[in-house]
Amino acid sequence: GERVKWNAPSFTDDGDDRVTLRLQPKDRVEIIFHRGAKRRTDAFEFVDPYGLIEWAAPDRGVVAVPDPAFIEQHRAALTELVAAWIVAAR
Repeated sequence: GERVKWNAPSFTDDGDDRVTLRLQPKDRVEIIFHRGAKRRTDAFEFVDPYGLIEWAAPDRGVVAVPDPAFIEQHRAALTELVAAWIVAAR
């Protein structure tokens, strides 16, 4: 599903936030990979074979997008990461 979170597009799986865009700061857009607001105690591991995600926590990562060229350059990798994240974050 889709909704607005942090005044930006957010994409959900079964009602839980999974991927949200962060439009601030102004020099980049951030793609936030997360597992929703529920407190989780289970062990979680996700492998980013492309090295694009910077990890804020084991189940919360950020891809900083500096410009549209980054999206074009990494389109296939980002598409694969989002799809894999949605499955793994369940």
